[in-house]
Amino acid sequence: MEQFWVAFTHVHGVGPARLRHLLAYFGNLKEAWWAEAVDLAESGLPQAAIEHLITLRKSLQPEKLLDEIHRLGAQVVTLADENYPPLLRETEGSPAVLYVKGTLTAQDQRAVAVVGTRKASNYGAEMTRRLVVALTQAGVTIVSGLAYGIDVIAHQEALNAGGRTIAVLGCGIDILYPSNHRHVAEKIIKNGALITEFAPGTEPLPVNFPIRNRIISGMTLGTLVVEAPEKSGALQTANFAGEQGRDVFAVPGNVTSPNSTGTNMLIQDGAKLVISAEDILKELNLSQRSAETRQAVKKLMPANPVEARIMELLQTEALHVDEISRECQLSIQETNAILALMELKGLVFQSAPMTYNINT
Repeated sequence: MEQFWVAFTHVHGVGPARLRHLLAYFGNLKEAWWAEAVDLAESGLPQAAIEHLITLRKSLQPEKLLDEIHRLGAQVVTLADENYPPLLRETEGSPAVLYVKGTLTAQDQRAVAVVGTRKASNYGAEMTRRLVVALTQAGVTIVSGLAYGIDVIAHQEALNAGGRTIAVLGCGIDILYPSNHRHVAEKIIKNGALITEFAPGTEPLPVNFPIRNRIISGMTLGTLVVEAPEKSGALQTANFAGEQGRDVFAVPGNVTSPNSTGTNMLIQDGAKLVISAEDILKELNLSQRSAETRQAVKKLMPANPVEARIMELLQTEALHVDEISRECQLSIQETNAILALMELKGLVFQSAPMTYNINT
């Protein structure tokens, strides 16, 4: 019956709430689609919606709509389906229909949104990498919007860490925006999903993105804003999260940097300050899984000479990643990768942003 769910999304004046009411009244949406005008009126459907439905069903064929979606390599997930995101189902105004490329799994109930500015600084990119890698290794699915900056970095780092990630689009499932991220999108489909509530053919209009943002926050346990100026769509996502009763997290930043104005304001307003992934995992009661993962990795990957040297350096004091890089004669990229693994194994922790200490 999913073709009739899709068909009803084309009827003006029939949103998720009315669709649920029609389903309850008629028993299934096929009956509602072909119902007589008098029966539709008795169900409480407004006259304007009845007239549009009667006109629409003369030309629109639900089965062809569904065939076209499948031709695009996508599937339809409705509120009646078991694999509809449970957290999103709980939110007010949850979409009746989602168009999906990829898969939605039970693991995605352990999801955190990671969002931020499209013009990420080196600091924002580095903090996104650190936090996403650790969250991914703790079994958390990363959800974001595939936009430039923090969003796409979050997706890429989740994929690089071997985890799952979901991108929520502000356009139809057949239109990739921005198109430059097609290679990332293809990887996401294999290790997560692209999802949207917008019908195929819907262009990425500015008005769509606030609608998209409420799905990002609605399908996750909490929203992490890594870096954002005072006026940012990421702050809008955080506001939605608060309204939906979800946790809001923010990474503090330099008070003189415009890119950190929004995140610092969130912290002032009560968002949880985050300097490590453990801050998020503890707040969401996911720390036990994180600890188990660290122990498993520690058993599988014993220390090497480079790790031993880093442990030696940290015996006396905490060191910034730049100092560790110099002392070990490694590039910043190599040092970050090694420290991320050591942090996952529980050998070191961040006592301050980009500053490490030994975990005794």
